[in-house]
Amino acid sequence: MNRVEAVAKVTGRARYAAEYPVDDLAYAWPVQSPIACGQIRRVDARAALAMPGVITVLSADTTAPFGLSGPYELLIFGSRTVTYRGQLVAAVVADTLENAQDAAAAIRVSYAESPHEVILRADDPGLYTPETVNPDLPAVTGYGDVPAGLARADAQVSVTYTTPAQHNNPMEPHAAIAAWGNGRLTVWDSTQGPSADRDTIASVLGLPAHRVRVISPHVGGGFGSKGDTRPHAILAALAAREAGRPVKVALSRQQMFALTGHRTPTIQHLRLGASADGRLTAVSHDVIEHTAIRTEFAEQAAAATRVLYATPAMRTAHRLARLNVPAPSWMRAPGEAPGVYALESAMDELAAAAGIDPVELRIRNDAAVEPDSGLPFSSRNLIACLREGARLFGWAGRDPRPGQRRRGNWLVGTGVAASTYPARRRPSQASADADGDGFVVRIAAADIGTGARTALTRIAAGALGVDVRRVRVELGDSALPGAWLAGGSMGTASWGTAVVAACEDLLKDGRHGRADTSAEVAGDSGFARHAFGAQFAQVLVDPGTGEVRVPRLLGVFAVGRVIDSMLARSQLIGGMTMGLGMALMEATPIDPSAGGFVRQDLAQYHIATCADVPDVEASWIEEDDEHLGTVGAKGIGEIGITGTAAAIGNAVWHATGHRVRGLPITPAKLVLADTVLAGTVLADTERAGTVLAGTERAGTVLADIRQAEPGKGAQAS
Repeated sequence: MNRVEAVAKVTGRARYAAEYPVDDLAYAWPVQSPIACGQIRRVDARAALAMPGVITVLSADTTAPFGLSGPYELLIFGSRTVTYRGQLVAAVVADTLENAQDAAAAIRVSYAESPHEVILRADDPGLYTPETVNPDLPAVTGYGDVPAGLARADAQVSVTYTTPAQHNNPMEPHAAIAAWGNGRLTVWDSTQGPSADRDTIASVLGLPAHRVRVISPHVGGGFGSKGDTRPHAILAALAAREAGRPVKVALSRQQMFALTGHRTPTIQHLRLGASADGRLTAVSHDVIEHTAIRTEFAEQAAAATRVLYATPAMRTAHRLARLNVPAPSWMRAPGEAPGVYALESAMDELAAAAGIDPVELRIRNDAAVEPDSGLPFSSRNLIACLREGARLFGWAGRDPRPGQRRRGNWLVGTGVAASTYPARRRPSQASADADGDGFVVRIAAADIGTGARTALTRIAAGALGVDVRRVRVELGDSALPGAWLAGGSMGTASWGTAVVAACEDLLKDGRHGRADTSAEVAGDSGFARHAFGAQFAQVLVDPGTGEVRVPRLLGVFAVGRVIDSMLARSQLIGGMTMGLGMALMEATPIDPSAGGFVRQDLAQYHIATCADVPDVEASWIEEDDEHLGTVGAKGIGEIGITGTAAAIGNAVWHATGHRVRGLPITPAKLVLADTVLAGTVLADTERAGTVLAGTERAGTVLADIRQAEPGKGAQAS
């Protein structure tokens, strides 16, 4: 089914947050802190206030707060303390955007700067264990005797994997327009959840929720960065109050890097042991990550380890370091994306150590029940995904030895990894009404580019027993029946359940139907609900330059009922493509001296483009899960990214014999100075202590390199 909003989008009639026509509109431009830690002494706005078109200047010196309760990052101008570089310290409101920008440059802010700490270290003396990790999971879990399990293992690995800070970069930058009238606030915001956004804005500003309305019918992507309320929305509301007229705040791409969240960097240490037949004897997964000085966010990077494989002993733990950084937040598959990368890379190393095919190792350790909780799976089918993926990919007959295959000058490798993501749903409300010869369904859901309107249209039409052309879905407005946000791959399951119930109620009444799924969703217990998948990657590596290309990605998934095949394939391919970017490109380094992120635009923060992904295939197996409610769907928005980076990293090792344990896998990590790959294979293999034939493989790779590039043989040796 084509997207129901397709014509509106391609003709420009679909309006996004910054595009709403509002009379007497003014513009606000932020002033951000150039220091990462300290106190604001004074904000000198005299020159700015004298400039053309300037209406007012907001800062801690001038702006009276509302109730101001909420996350520190949203309490703008309520404190003189600076805890991260890029923090909002002032803003100019003017009649045009250009006048606001010019005046903002004229503001002079003096600071009392203090030492800052921004680099995540495993030996940070301030590391602590949080009570919970996102989304309210225990930070530490364990069972069995891990040291004993490792001691009796015939093969084991003890490895550390790192992932960098990464930034969500949706196509539509964050923006909001705020307008006050009769004691009420209307905000046109780019958000993944109008209901939650309304509640947060009301709380921060000290207003009852019924006096705030959030409108967001079209959102140009979010990937988690629009799941929480962001400072731009609060700034728009405060600026509109101070200016006495509607105000627009549209962040630049550069400003987004400090003001819209990011994925925390991680340091992950894993220890895995296996018996001679490849059965796991113990698993340990320890995670270190950063959080902000005032706001705690703990990404659940070890959560997937609690789900994927059966083992008699397991321990998972998370620790945090409070640093002078913006608060990290959700980014597509928070926790699972970096955690599955580390676990599935370590599983690949264990397969090599045990001399077992990587697909077979995963099959032998399939879990009948969720290992950590002991709950039965509502459905699993990981083995089916692995076997079908191996068949489609042509895995049979793969030479397990690295560095053996070539395509011209390129080294060729293949890799595999499992994928998983929770299949949750949350309470939502919906209404359905007869409307002439058709029906209108209303729910405060958000379509962030995923095709939610289309999926809900199909679900409603199916429940009503009518053609989809007779159904119209209204969403993206907090004035509609309340709904869970578009996040955690819960949208279709959460909203669809409410829509089906409302349509069934309409059929009973004949004209009107209403639904609230709180009671039904509260009964979702007794089963472990997860989506699963298997990902396969082929890579080409240039041994002289370290360039990595990915000519083929294949994913096979078990995601319950697929509502629409076109939308599903689009989401899965999108996740896999983002996983490729995670593997090879995406990273936001922090300058330890300046205390801020040093890549703040898409010229420096590289993401995958069409040329990087010539062949991406996504398919799924038929899965009928009776425990998922009336819709029967598992979320598909995030599982596609989990496992992709590991599959690519494992393929790079298979191509070169060199194991890169820190993302992204860049040419510089594969080729150091003039030393080509082979020079590092032997050392890396000896350090890992897991692959006995490493010397022979290193010699093979070196011989290949000498043959391919005679001028570099002496340097390599």
